[in-house]
Amino acid sequence: MIFNQGIYYLLTLLKCSNVDLIYLTWLWTLFKPLCFLLLTLFLLPAAILIFIYSSSLFCLMYKHWNRLKSAYSDDVWYGALKTLAILWELQGSIWHGYEVEGLEHIPTKGPVLIVFYHGALPIDFYYLFAKVWLYRNRRVHVVADKFVFKIPGLGTLLEALKIEPATFGICKSTLEEGHVLAISPGGVREALFGDHNYHLIWKERRGFAKIAIESKTTIIPMFTKNCREAVRALTFGRRLLRYIYEKTRLPIVPIYGMFPVKMITYLGEPIPYDPNVTTEILASQVKKEIEKLIEIHQRRPGSITQAILDRFNCFFNETNEKKK
Repeated sequence: MIFNQGIYYLLTLLKCSNVDLIYLTWLWTLFKPLCFLLLTLFLLPAAILIFIYSSSLFCLMYKHWNRLKSAYSDDVWYGALKTLAILWELQGSIWHGYEVEGLEHIPTKGPVLIVFYHGALPIDFYYLFAKVWLYRNRRVHVVADKFVFKIPGLGTLLEALKIEPATFGICKSTLEEGHVLAISPGGVREALFGDHNYHLIWKERRGFAKIAIESKTTIIPMFTKNCREAVRALTFGRRLLRYIYEKTRLPIVPIYGMFPVKMITYLGEPIPYDPNVTTEILASQVKKEIEKLIEIHQRRPGSITQAILDRFNCFFNETNEKKK
């Protein structure tokens, strides 16, 4: 009854205000592509940024309300990280159907170095951090470019997640203390100037191999399927932007997307410490293992449409199995 009255009132209002429904339909048809463009370029990336800043705000509140730490643990960040891990795992599961294959390769004790391919935005690392924290009870440390520490509002989150500058000494000491450390040799350059063909952009970087050898640490190669279909960097004017980046190290390449594609992180077979292996050989071996993961699991060139349809593969496979 109330619904019918509401519809009658709406129709009366439209009639009285002389609104031309055909004209409104034409306007919607005209501006619909623009609406979708704005959604893709601004609203979806803004959503993940809001989530990141919300995480940082939560850590800031938690730090100042550290009376709660006695209710969790002697570690001031323990309860906060558990809470954030649950939220990030939930977000990854809902938006990307996120999964991890090979999580058992990360031991519950001892140093481990994870070497990974860097997408335009490393949201796959946030999801992996949550999985490792919740299901292996370990905190993954990670190093980042210096500019990350200059972004306002993220200081507390960086502190809670143990994100530190990418220096040889910090990386080595982190592993020698028995922690899990994640490094992307491609870094910001690979993030901004990689493309949907998923080629590694490492240049001659072999520092991670030297760190692993000197700290006698096992290396685990990592790659996340469709990470470049989730968030992409603009290719327009890339040559100029690449020149500016190489001269200034300013990450000025715009990113867009946050598409709800299927994401699966693959942790490859561990590469154990071998005192007889040189830095060059170990770096080449790790690079080949990551390239193998990409070759096996990633469609190239990547397709956003196909990556979204990957979310439904499980349903189709179950249907086909029932028919058989």
